[in-house]
Amino acid sequence: MHFSKNHTESARRAAREARKNWRTLATWALGGCFLFGGLVFVWAATLRIPDLSSLENRKVEQSAKIYDRTGTVVLYDLNQDVSRTLVPLASITADLQHGIIAIEDPSFYRHGGIEPRAILRAILADITPGGVTQGGSTITQQVVKSTILTGDKTITRKLKEWILAIKLERVLPKDQILELYLNQVPMGGSMYGVEEASGTFFNKHAQDVTLAEAAYLAAILPAPTYYSPYGSHKAALDARKNLVLDKMYEHGYVTEEERDQAKVARVVFEPQRASSIQAPHFVFFVRQYLEDKYGQSELQENGWKITTTLDADLQVRAEEIVRRNALENTDKFNASNAGLVAINPQTGEILSMVGSRYYFDTQIDGAFNVTASAPGRQPGSAFKPFAYAEAFIKGYTPDTALFDLRTQFQTTCPPDNMTSVGDCYSPVNYDDQFRGPMTMREALAQSINVPSVKVLYLAGISDTLRLAKAMGITTLGDPNQYGLTLVLGGGEVTPLDITSAYGVFANNGVRLDPIVVLRVENPDGSVVEDNSRRQGTQVLPKEVAEKINDILSDPVARAPLGENQYLSFPGRDVAVKTGTTNNYRDAWTIGYTPNLAMGIWVGNNNNTSMVKKVSGFIVGPMWHEFMQYALSKVPAQSFTRNEYSSAGQKPVLRGVWQGEDSYVQNGIEFVTRSVHSILNWVDKNNPNGPLPQDPGQDPQYERWEYPVRLWAQQNNYVDGVPVPVGPAPTTTPSPFPLLLTPAQ
Repeated sequence: MHFSKNHTESARRAAREARKNWRTLATWALGGCFLFGGLVFVWAATLRIPDLSSLENRKVEQSAKIYDRTGTVVLYDLNQDVSRTLVPLASITADLQHGIIAIEDPSFYRHGGIEPRAILRAILADITPGGVTQGGSTITQQVVKSTILTGDKTITRKLKEWILAIKLERVLPKDQILELYLNQVPMGGSMYGVEEASGTFFNKHAQDVTLAEAAYLAAILPAPTYYSPYGSHKAALDARKNLVLDKMYEHGYVTEEERDQAKVARVVFEPQRASSIQAPHFVFFVRQYLEDKYGQSELQENGWKITTTLDADLQVRAEEIVRRNALENTDKFNASNAGLVAINPQTGEILSMVGSRYYFDTQIDGAFNVTASAPGRQPGSAFKPFAYAEAFIKGYTPDTALFDLRTQFQTTCPPDNMTSVGDCYSPVNYDDQFRGPMTMREALAQSINVPSVKVLYLAGISDTLRLAKAMGITTLGDPNQYGLTLVLGGGEVTPLDITSAYGVFANNGVRLDPIVVLRVENPDGSVVEDNSRRQGTQVLPKEVAEKINDILSDPVARAPLGENQYLSFPGRDVAVKTGTTNNYRDAWTIGYTPNLAMGIWVGNNNNTSMVKKVSGFIVGPMWHEFMQYALSKVPAQSFTRNEYSSAGQKPVLRGVWQGEDSYVQNGIEFVTRSVHSILNWVDKNNPNGPLPQDPGQDPQYERWEYPVRLWAQQNNYVDGVPVPVGPAPTTTPSPFPLLLTPAQ
């Protein structure tokens, strides 16, 4: 009992001591808060609004410059020749004022400089994992940011912005703040203010623009580079214009009828004015990258030196070659445009980017960057290597035998229906010929369609898509969007993506994402961004990449196509693949060495068809001319080639199509003839596994078997006859198996 009383008393003393400590701590904390608040109050009181006349005459103080990879050639000075025309608010149409207020700051005429709810939403979005970053700035804050403060993003700067916004509201009427904003807001490039933008885009004064034109000007504001009417995101600009009109209706600035009429009104933008900019498609691609990463104000105000990946000499040659050949193709092939991308696959650095035949060409919407604009264009046969690569991953070999015979692939159509009418799908080859048995090597090198469709089925659509995406194709959707036509170019890709993805083959399966910036530096030399040390990711087994490289650089396998001087570079190891869509709307040539990948697309921006010629004739001349020059600037490198073993593999995987039951006699391999499709000999998901017990369970079996058995009958191939198929298989068979002639 005595112990219990002592223990209770000790506990009470401890509790009293704890309460005393907490009161002391709370007192100090409260005092600290008052002290801090007092200091903040004193500091805030010292902040002064500068002379208002200096705000109206403000120029951008420091200019960011974009250089080539040497850091000596200025491609673009972001604030060179700044264009700004100051006008009073009365000279800006009410529709334009209301459109900007509705989308940027709906409560502008009600708040006192800041909008606490908007600030809170922005803070919550920024700190919430996965949240979408939001702007919490009012128009008054934006005036303060762009006219008074520097572009750093410290907490102190943000506090200054809030305090000065409140003070600015007390010394200036709302209309004068709005006038300041509308005269200094960035509208793209070196253009500032709505009067300048109205003249540039519509050849009108800001007081004369229509409601639809005003909505477009308001829509551009948050990201002038991205939403530029001369850029690659016109659809996004159109959607945002409609959003502006919806907001104007929501806040009572326009009627429903006025909104709906403005949404469908035809608006014509003036042709873009030529400037001294070099490599414009590339420069604006760089600018968009930097704005997305750091923000528009950071790029415009910090005086950065931006060293890019561009080879200025290569770019000049590329622009000249593309423009000259595209103009010639307009007359020869009804192909008015072209785009080119060159990349170093070992670093991911973009060395050249030509987004059209000429950036300032208004006849073809030349400012549109076809090389990097989603959703892209159909690649035709240029997509085939991805399916073959996935097939090799699964265990098929370049020697695997397939039948090039007219085949009906649609399971709801009879096997003998050799048409593509309705739901049926029975593709033909580019020359309407069918070659019988051939190897995967020959089928890929010669770009034969029917066996390539079979390769996609064996590889699997889902796995092929997964591989293509891992290698850099960003525009493809879910597997259920595609069928077997995918291997013939049923999806859509950009020239940048597919050239970069081919660079994975060139780099033995290692991917480095494409980059355009080597280094960003502040005026004092401190580094903002440095991409000189990047590590790649192995997304494709090296041995598979080596097989694709060997096939695409194999003149023997490509020989039946006929000599093509545009695809040959004597003394250099160059892999190449062409592609033409069935409707002749897109033609491609993509080629690479271990240290250079280059792709060219040719077609029309309006998606009309070209003359029916294969891509080698349309794209080949300009592709070869540029590749020849580019190869002169890089050291000669050859692909690594490691011989693969087929010992112990099934005959069909070694190129033997006559049958499965093989034996060796006097150094010669024989098979007992039994002519079937490959689905008779392999489980498509496990080609090196046991023979399928019931091959007819495969949904494609009957379709593939029908033309093969018919072909065997027409060629008098009788089952059960011993047939010599060549020397006994060795550990390392020839990498170039010959087509075997019929054995009677």
